[in-house]
Amino acid sequence: MQTITLKTRADSDGVVKLEFPTDLADQDVEIVLVMHPVETEPLDDMGYPVGYFEETYGMFVDDPLERNQPAQPDVRDADDE
Repeated sequence: MQTITLKTRADSDGVVKLEFPTDLADQDVEIVLVMHPVETEPLDDMGYPVGYFEETYGMFVDDPLERNQPAQPDVRDADDE
């Protein structure tokens, strides 16, 4: 017996189409399908979960990220000045 878990999206008519390869060619198979809706978080206008920035802002205040500076700074062309 083989258990396969996958997520897909029903189309606008509520139809879900499943097609996947198996190693069970020319055999009778029994398929048990259990379907339940997936809970999704509401998204804001920019596509982030509602409240994302309020929940994550300041997360590193006690343990800030540090950027290691190179031992020798990049040499810039004199023309850039």
